[in-house]
Amino acid sequence: MTTHSLSWLMPAALACFIMPAAHADNFGRIYYDKSTDRLVVTMLYRGTNPDHKFSLKWGECQTLQSGNLPGVTVEVLDDQFEDVEQQDFKTTQRFSLEGLPCRPARVTLRTAPRFFRTLTIPK
Repeated sequence: MTTHSLSWLMPAALACFIMPAAHADNFGRIYYDKSTDRLVVTMLYRGTNPDHKFSLKWGECQTLQSGNLPGVTVEVLDDQFEDVEQQDFKTTQRFSLEGLPCRPARVTLRTAPRFFRTLTIPK
């Protein structure tokens, strides 16, 4: 390799260290609580305060899925998604399944930018 072909590498590497990380909420433990019929989701996030509130935006039931179970995608929304990332926080949220459009179903939780987890919710 020539020095010329590697000339872009140094500025690109430097930019990775200088630029702040992209905002991202992520998942910790996720499970279905049969006794309360709720989805229990531990959210891992960064911000200036621990008071972020999370909500669900249910998608439509997709009946033609593998495994003979319908599939549903649900977006996990952060009410402070533009909060400056200063500290790590963790909160456990319990979500009602009233909005779930079909049961049983394979539910895929999704949060920006590319984190997702899938679990099965029984009838």
